[in-house]
Amino acid sequence: MIPFRLREDIGIDLGTATCIVYVKGREIVVSEPSVVAVDAETEQIICDGEEARRMLGKAPASIRVIRPLRDGVISQYDLTLRMLKRYIKTACPFHIFKPRVIVCVPSNITDVEERSVVDAARNAGAGQVYLIEEPVAAAIGAGIDISESRGTMVVDIGGGTTDIAVISLDSVVVSESLKVAGDKLNDAIKDYVRKKYNLLIGDQTAEDVKIRIGNVYRQQKPEYYRVRGRCLARGIPREITLSSNEMLEAMLSPITAIVDAICTVIERTPPGMIEDIMTSGIVLTGGGALLKGLSELISEITGIKTVVAPNPVNCVAIGTGKSLDNINTFNESSVNLARMRLPKY
Repeated sequence: MIPFRLREDIGIDLGTATCIVYVKGREIVVSEPSVVAVDAETEQIICDGEEARRMLGKAPASIRVIRPLRDGVISQYDLTLRMLKRYIKTACPFHIFKPRVIVCVPSNITDVEERSVVDAARNAGAGQVYLIEEPVAAAIGAGIDISESRGTMVVDIGGGTTDIAVISLDSVVVSESLKVAGDKLNDAIKDYVRKKYNLLIGDQTAEDVKIRIGNVYRQQKPEYYRVRGRCLARGIPREITLSSNEMLEAMLSPITAIVDAICTVIERTPPGMIEDIMTSGIVLTGGGALLKGLSELISEITGIKTVVAPNPVNCVAIGTGKSLDNINTFNESSVNLARMRLPKY
């Protein structure tokens, strides 16, 4: 039974692929795909979350299935607002005062994008709204003590963005955010299959391929996965078998962009912190951290030990939840919270 409280404190990982809501004292209470299905004529929401995700690529013309967040930011404001309303109501069904909400945002968010997130959260039912950078939340969720003087490097690979940051003394020392992440990996797989096999596959099929045999580092024993799609030459269904070795070629471009960005951040890191990073290593978080061979590839190219954080998919949400313990120290609607002095976690 959900206890009655005067006011709840909640953290929201408003991700391109998944929206996760963390309630103080109850941990993660909502984890749903960031997908909405609407009636094409009335614009009324038919469903959202997992039910809507299952409609991707399969809905009739009368139903539009939309992902209202793109590249880590809001692209469809009204749909994001309605989706947030339901999730906040689900997380906080019994309260008198509006909940205080912390929302994760990419580290390079613009003022306009920041205002859009704050307005959406408030209009969805939040009282006070606070923002925190995704790599900072990811570091906290990974169990890193960001208050120490030791430099730590975190790479958070989500659905829409990859955020890279070096953190020390509660501050982001160097950061980089690029709009290359899980979605771009799926697009790369689709393009590869279309060009090599003249076969058209859907977004969900590409996602399944990435999860099952996605690999960015050489393997001694390849894995195989059968996929079905539409033959572009004849217009009929066709089935092919893909190998994990092919994924090295398929995902080369987006993976190269991510690794290049990591190297760029290392180049910009103060020399005094390089030794710290060499000792503590690079920590990978986000769904993209689960890609086979990624940690080995980064280790080989950078020469720095790279590890995947425990529970990488939920690291940002967990870190946001932990930051709720210190919500009274935050400035409302202020981004770059990590650049302020924060209490120890």
